[in-house]
Amino acid sequence: MSARLLEFTDVVCGYGDTMVLRGLSGGVAPGRVLGVLGRNGVGKTTLMRALTGFLPLRSGRVLLSGSDLARVPPQERLAAGMAYAPQEDVVFGDLSVGENLWLHLRSRDSTRYAACLEAFPRLAERMQQRAGSLSGGERKLLSFTRTIGLGAGLSILDEPTEGVQPENIERMAVLVRARKASGAAFVIVEQNLEFLLAVADDILAIDHGECSLSGVAADLPRETLEQHMVV
Repeated sequence: MSARLLEFTDVVCGYGDTMVLRGLSGGVAPGRVLGVLGRNGVGKTTLMRALTGFLPLRSGRVLLSGSDLARVPPQERLAAGMAYAPQEDVVFGDLSVGENLWLHLRSRDSTRYAACLEAFPRLAERMQQRAGSLSGGERKLLSFTRTIGLGAGLSILDEPTEGVQPENIERMAVLVRARKASGAAFVIVEQNLEFLLAVADDILAIDHGECSLSGVAADLPRETLEQHMVV
């Protein structure tokens, strides 16, 4: 395996006096996908917020290409090579679909979104429509498209398939695998095990803020993974 693009070590963080993550470690190499799974409320989204800088660490380190991100604010992590699609508040609802795609970019290079808009033609048809009027699944597709189109070396996706129709989930998997083949890395939190197994190379399962299972996805029985996702 290549040297890790992202590495997080002994991460401890939480909200107020409540510690959610308790010494969590992991990482992902270029051209690979780390799938993060676990029951609801065990710390998966907290980990995503910690990696992207939206939640400060109490202790531990997050390294991207060997550089410590402790002093890099969230808005500067894209320039460092990290893109993020959160689980909630995934689009700017008062802006159009097109404005959501171009607002944060200096140039409108249409090729960056070509593959996604071909896969999700409904988005292409609704470029002038207010993003807040899209269905929940369509908003997820818009967030996914915006993140993939950034072409970042590392993309962090939190529940990207939530509310998305099955045929579009399959297309999402194809797009992730294509980016992975080009050397991009992903960290993906996902409850849809079919999607996760279609894209993930490595697995990190979380329980009560700690690692309960980690390993190469192909070496882990499906039944074992399912046990880490049910109450």
